[in-house]
Amino acid sequence: MTDTRRRVKVYTLNEDRQWDDRGTGHVSSCYVERLKGMSLLVRAESDGSLLLESKINPNTAYQKQQDTLIVWSEAENYDLALSFQEKAGCDEIWEKICQVQGKDPSVDITQDLVDESEEERFDDMSSPGLELPSCELSRLEEIAELVASSLPSPLRREKLALALENEGYIKKLLEIFHVCEDLENIEGLHHLYEIIKGIFLLNRTALFEVMFSEECIMDVIGCLEYDPSLSQSRKHREFLTKTAKFKEVIPISDPELKQKIHQTYRVQYIQDMVLPTPSVFEENMLSTLHSFIFFNKVEIVGMLQEDEKFLTDLFAQLTDEATDEEKRQELVNFLKEFCAFSQTLQPQNRDAFFKTLSNMGILPALEVILGMDDAQVRSAATDIFSYLVEYNPSMVREFVMQEAQQNDDDILLINLIIEHMICDTDPELGGAVLLMGLLRTLVDPENMLATANKTEKTEFLGFFYKHCMHVLTAPLLANTTEDKPSKDSIFGTNFYQGTICLTGLLLFPVTDDFQTAQLLALILELLTFCVEHHTYHIKNYIINKDILRRVLVLMASKHAFLALCALRFKRKIIGLKDEFYNRYIMKSFLFEPVVKAFLNNGSRYNLMNSAIIEMFEFIRVEDIKSLTAHVIENYWKALEDVDYVQTFKGLKLRFEQQRERQDNPKLDSMRSILRNHRYRRDARTLEDEEEMWFNTDEDDMEDGEAVVPPSDKPKNDEDIMDPISKFMERKKLKESEEKEVLLKTNLSGRQSPSFKLSFSSGTKSNLPSQSSASNLPGSPGSPGSPGSPGSPGSVSKSTSQMAAITTKGGLVGLVDYPDDDEEDDEDEDKEETLPLSKKAKLESS
Repeated sequence: MTDTRRRVKVYTLNEDRQWDDRGTGHVSSCYVERLKGMSLLVRAESDGSLLLESKINPNTAYQKQQDTLIVWSEAENYDLALSFQEKAGCDEIWEKICQVQGKDPSVDITQDLVDESEEERFDDMSSPGLELPSCELSRLEEIAELVASSLPSPLRREKLALALENEGYIKKLLEIFHVCEDLENIEGLHHLYEIIKGIFLLNRTALFEVMFSEECIMDVIGCLEYDPSLSQSRKHREFLTKTAKFKEVIPISDPELKQKIHQTYRVQYIQDMVLPTPSVFEENMLSTLHSFIFFNKVEIVGMLQEDEKFLTDLFAQLTDEATDEEKRQELVNFLKEFCAFSQTLQPQNRDAFFKTLSNMGILPALEVILGMDDAQVRSAATDIFSYLVEYNPSMVREFVMQEAQQNDDDILLINLIIEHMICDTDPELGGAVLLMGLLRTLVDPENMLATANKTEKTEFLGFFYKHCMHVLTAPLLANTTEDKPSKDSIFGTNFYQGTICLTGLLLFPVTDDFQTAQLLALILELLTFCVEHHTYHIKNYIINKDILRRVLVLMASKHAFLALCALRFKRKIIGLKDEFYNRYIMKSFLFEPVVKAFLNNGSRYNLMNSAIIEMFEFIRVEDIKSLTAHVIENYWKALEDVDYVQTFKGLKLRFEQQRERQDNPKLDSMRSILRNHRYRRDARTLEDEEEMWFNTDEDDMEDGEAVVPPSDKPKNDEDIMDPISKFMERKKLKESEEKEVLLKTNLSGRQSPSFKLSFSSGTKSNLPSQSSASNLPGSPGSPGSPGSPGSPGSVSKSTSQMAAITTKGGLVGLVDYPDDDEEDDEDEDKEETLPLSKKAKLESS
């Protein structure tokens, strides 16, 4: 088998800064005489040809990324990468590279401050600094070469950065840039591009402060317009000065804040649009640029947060009815971007930020905005609301409960959110999905607080079900409404004689288009979440509003995903095993839509078929007695022919066991009867037995006999023999019948389901005839039965598994064995699954 650890893909970086796949093969490291050193070899897995032969140079910077990638540069503008199939192989080759270069394999990049040779380090330490050429037009090429040669060496980069800072070199270069533009010196402009790009890669904050200053930043952008690889220069400055316009939705009085906003926008533009796509190594060299933008945004948020006049004017204009629509849209977009900037803050700063917005009245402002007609404004307001909910749902809950004391239900903030979810015009309901997630967060008890004085869960859920739930379920109720049929229309008059009418209360969705189905599926998903996490609130609402009946109407939808959502909702309710729910389901005959859907599904083996069978299987396995009886009594005729699974026959068996236990309560007490008589005897009786044992000669006793005082005979004979014999006969019959069922099951295999929609009124007897039962061993009339009058002292062979019983002189003895407890427990478990037909055969008295 091929070793997949060394299996790799070879990539090279093309001129467009895109990675090209050069082939797949297996990598190895060995000494190559021609290259005079350890090398990496990759041979193609298809034909064994050599895909890569690269010497591991001690001064080359190798970098390991994402555990399965090694990248390096062979020469200028020639980057290579090995992508490993397994991490283990990557680690092995990385250790070889680090071994050659004398590095610790725990590092992710081999080129660091100690990468240079001893001689070079000595030269660097002994020299006072890097001497830059004089900043002249004629020496631009020399400067560009110096910058390019310094980038591979960290120490040389450091010295170059210090020289540029100390001599004010950048401003001198920008002066030459103006000269080159005036003279249209394209060659000089190309050199300046390379120089400025190299200065970016030095990754020094002090240099960025100079380059991004108000007087320099536009010239820096101008230098970067003249990329030598492009036939024409870019027009970045023209875009920034003429096309991009700075809008002050609220006048900013602080000049420092305004300058910081301009600077951040331009630096972000340089990073995203001006600088070329960085190579693998250059990405790490621009980390300081990312940090510069990040801290600028933090500073802007802090300065705006401290300007109380600015924020006061902002929220005042947002809520003012006199504000025109265009102005309001600009205000909302600004607030949205303001909140987006806050995501870069540290947790403690973000706390202060949202607390400030809350104190300024952001939630009442959002309530006003969400009530407007402008869809774009509402969309931006929804994004702002999502920031607030994700940050602190308790703050939102507290606000909506307070406003409920003053406002009507239809203008509550949370109801406005629900209405926007319902009225989403997007065919894919993208906005509705987002809003449903926010509602789910708000009603999730896991993030609700509890204190000594109050419980947020109790208070908010009480509020939600009183003021908001009717808004959420309105589309569901509106799309499942029909006139209720007459009282007797669910089942036929001859139902109890064996006929089921499944054409009774079958409602159909009023609107069944795809978008409506998607919306109803979202609502059902949230309701299912409520069933799982809320207690009496959702239970009372479902039962009082008859919600489950309406939901099951959707089982008839032409959209399978919606029908499955309805089934999932009912399955979640049944999974709670709550008798309040169970009584509601039985009273309203709410299995009828499920059975109807199962029958309509026919012989198709799909998700609907499996989900319905799983629900009935759950009822059987968990032995939910009330639902088991309801299903068998009302729907057995519709399900009895389903024999490709044993679920429904298993339900019938459960039902028969329940009925048998109800009709014969004394069978349930068998275990206690056996224990009371088999294991407990009076201590004084034991003493008498011991004395009798020592007073009796061994020759007078037969092997296997046990002696019991005569006074115990009536009790043992009547109270012990009869129940034990019956019990053991039942066990024997059960084992034989189980073997027959198992044999039939193995022979039958899986069959295609066959359903019948109508049935004859005749009933099938599930009980054996009296004549057949009378001939069974253990029946009252069978000879040799332990309970028959003709054999008062005889014992069945099956009883020898539990005790050895002997007779002598009319005495009956019972010897206990230490493993009787375990056998008794097993027998009890088997007894509970004994079918009615078997138990009826064992009735004897």
